[in-house]
Amino acid sequence: MKGIKNIIFDLGGVILNIDYQLTNNAFVALGVNNFHELYSQFHGSNLFNKLETGHISTEEFLAEMHKHIPENVTDQQITAAWNAMLLDFPLQRLQLLQQLRQHYNIYLLSNTNAIHLEAFNKLLQESRGIPSLGSFFDRAYYSHLMGHRKPDKAAYQIVLDENGLNAADTLFIDDTLPNIEGAKAAGLQTIHLQPPKTIMDIFRPAV
Repeated sequence: MKGIKNIIFDLGGVILNIDYQLTNNAFVALGVNNFHELYSQFHGSNLFNKLETGHISTEEFLAEMHKHIPENVTDQQITAAWNAMLLDFPLQRLQLLQQLRQHYNIYLLSNTNAIHLEAFNKLLQESRGIPSLGSFFDRAYYSHLMGHRKPDKAAYQIVLDENGLNAADTLFIDDTLPNIEGAKAAGLQTIHLQPPKTIMDIFRPAV
């Protein structure tokens, strides 16, 4: 890719396959029949934003969830339902990251939370024998550890500043349009990855 020296990847829907409907289904199975409404309500109340920026703990998040869920449901069941959306890491994508690292500086910038971070690293360990997704990148950034999440400009700026990157020769890839717009505002080159395209379609001719 002409003029590009650095690539910042989103995680869910780009490297890790996800399906939000599976989390909805899992909560419905636990007796939460209005999970779609609840999910919207939590977005409105900033619960997910606080979780993904590290402003509330896992324990506080679970305590809030318990208020809306039948009494007999355990923390473990809530956690399993919350993680149901996390599917798999296609081997080809992981191999592509390894190839790209020979040509570019590559980084991960993910809006996520402590529950999901533990779950997808466990998934990677069990499926591929690799203990941490961070091993594929020069550096991995997770919103709940940064205190900022996309599309806030600060999230992108932290990655640029801490690694001495020039925004103009840095490419950002995400499947969510607001995150792409946020990256553009920070001066990054962008690719909005839309299904059925995958990162394999972007890079296959180049590596």
